[in-house]
Amino acid sequence: MTRSFSPALSATRAAQPRDGVRRFVFVLLDRFTMLCFASAVEALRIANRMAGRDLYSWTIISEGGTPVACSNGTVFQVDMGLEALERDDTVFLCGGIDVQDATTRHLLGWLRREARRGITMGGLCTAGYTLAKAGLLDGRRATIHWENHDGFAEEFQDVELTKSVFVIDGNRITTAGGTASIDLMLKLIADDHGEELANAVADQLIYSSIRTDQDTQRLSIPTRIGVRHPRLSRVIQMMEQAIEEPISPATLARDVGMSTRQLERLFRRYLDRSPKRYYMELRLQKARNLLMQTDMSVINVALACGFASPSHFSKCYRAHYHITPYRERGSQGAQPAAGGRES
Repeated sequence: MTRSFSPALSATRAAQPRDGVRRFVFVLLDRFTMLCFASAVEALRIANRMAGRDLYSWTIISEGGTPVACSNGTVFQVDMGLEALERDDTVFLCGGIDVQDATTRHLLGWLRREARRGITMGGLCTAGYTLAKAGLLDGRRATIHWENHDGFAEEFQDVELTKSVFVIDGNRITTAGGTASIDLMLKLIADDHGEELANAVADQLIYSSIRTDQDTQRLSIPTRIGVRHPRLSRVIQMMEQAIEEPISPATLARDVGMSTRQLERLFRRYLDRSPKRYYMELRLQKARNLLMQTDMSVINVALACGFASPSHFSKCYRAHYHITPYRERGSQGAQPAAGGRES
């Protein structure tokens, strides 16, 4: 059943949009994530339907104006290429897998030109990488899919990277990907036309828990590990926050008020591995992300993940992934992959 919202509210808010019909321009990058794009467009479509008139319009473009395949193989036709836009347009880049390869010089030049005209620009999923590469996020707060967080943080140190589901910093917008597009669009709809319309759109989407820019994108540690033990969660949080300079098991145990032996038993009972083994796996996972998402040297990756020497790093990496970090990097080709998985 379609739910209507208050006529009184629509008369005062939706009937007076700030700049008429607001147009969104979606730039589809090669192998973009369908979910983040579809979630954004559907929220706009439903807002028009619930309002009973066009509040929003959208245009789909690509570099060269050619069809674009998303990461699941579906091919999308587009309306035009990278042409000059209206100053009131809102541009959303849609990223996905291997976003570094899709970030071409031509695209970066177009983004910089349009940004100088004051156009609002956003990046959905991994497309925050493209905005950062263009220099459009320097000195700004931003977010990106959690799987790309490590590589982004190393490459773009002038960006204040957060773990929020979305970030709006002036006329720059970024999301973490997936359903975060829904949360962002509901926020924009609420800002433009009121909370009641945004809530009506959420109802149509069967979206019962709207997140804000204060919500983080990953599940809580207890949910991720399937264990609700406060001391164990605290130790894992400490480990995740100290990858470059690992903390000894004795110090971890002391900081949560238990002995080293008690900490060992806790990890064995709930995670079937020692604290040292679990910590090593966290460090190696970050190392793999950096190898695949950045052009950092293997030595610098080793140092960033708390390894004192490249040889020790290589030995640990091979034992865990059955490939050396050098071969891992080589298997990605000349260009390291900067994109995340389908989110």
